[in-house]
Amino acid sequence: MLPKPPPREGSLGFLYLPPFRVQGVSVAGEATSIQIPEMDLCFDMGLCPRAALACKHVAITHGHMDHIGGLAYYCSQRRFQGMGSGTIVCPAELTTPIREMMAGFENLEQQQTPYDLVSLAPDEQVEIKNNLFLRAFPTDHTSPSTGYVVVERRTKLKDEFTEFPQEKLRELKDRGTEITRELWIPLIAYTGDTLPGPHLLRDDVRKAKILISECTFFEPDHKGRANIGKHMHADDLAEWLRVCECESMVIVHVSRRTHLGQARGHLEKVLGRSLSQRVHFLMDHRNNRTRYEHQLEEAGVPVH
Repeated sequence: MLPKPPPREGSLGFLYLPPFRVQGVSVAGEATSIQIPEMDLCFDMGLCPRAALACKHVAITHGHMDHIGGLAYYCSQRRFQGMGSGTIVCPAELTTPIREMMAGFENLEQQQTPYDLVSLAPDEQVEIKNNLFLRAFPTDHTSPSTGYVVVERRTKLKDEFTEFPQEKLRELKDRGTEITRELWIPLIAYTGDTLPGPHLLRDDVRKAKILISECTFFEPDHKGRANIGKHMHADDLAEWLRVCECESMVIVHVSRRTHLGQARGHLEKVLGRSLSQRVHFLMDHRNNRTRYEHQLEEAGVPVH
């Protein structure tokens, strides 16, 4: 009897939620790495897919191995491929452990691995692209943790000046009059691993256009397990979604024991069909592929 070949590695999950792509891998207890290519940003780095190397910033939510295991490789490979140093953003409590981890790998490799490290306390933010800022918010997990919101800074003419001609606006501006106001638009929120709580009801999280949320447990009798591990249960997710204003919610961190069809059916039963249509599972390859093919057809692009 000939031995079987090893199983094929699964492909990356992929969703196009205009104008952003959400791609990567997320399996509870194994690895989570979520990439937003348009923002040069990855959330967590449990492993490092090749595509993720292009991201300048990695936002680490907490120090569990399935969320941080590929971080040193990411930094090393960017150096090896001449891509410049990556920037690691993390909770303040993780700065020293991450530096110690990286120092250990440098001792093993006997070479320097360049990287930049930025720590964020809750409500602090760092600019990652022009007018795009990564803002931290507190979460509740079994180790020090944080979630992130990407917010866009926009300026808008104040209401009292909307009818003014351009010449008058220039005159006011030259005189030092502030004619615009600043707007902060939440685009993408990422929870990392967390229990539900007030931190998920913040305006910048609740009003984000895209919510990327873990949901590890779906069985009705697993609510206790969710609380012990400080993870989201499907019923928590359904309750939260009813007060969110997101256009799309992407569910990540589903375990291999969960049947995605049954999980989707449970959410549809709890939420109703209309609300559940806003929910997507990152690792639901078949349905996501069909959805993308429909997007291509609607755009007039041939589907091969």
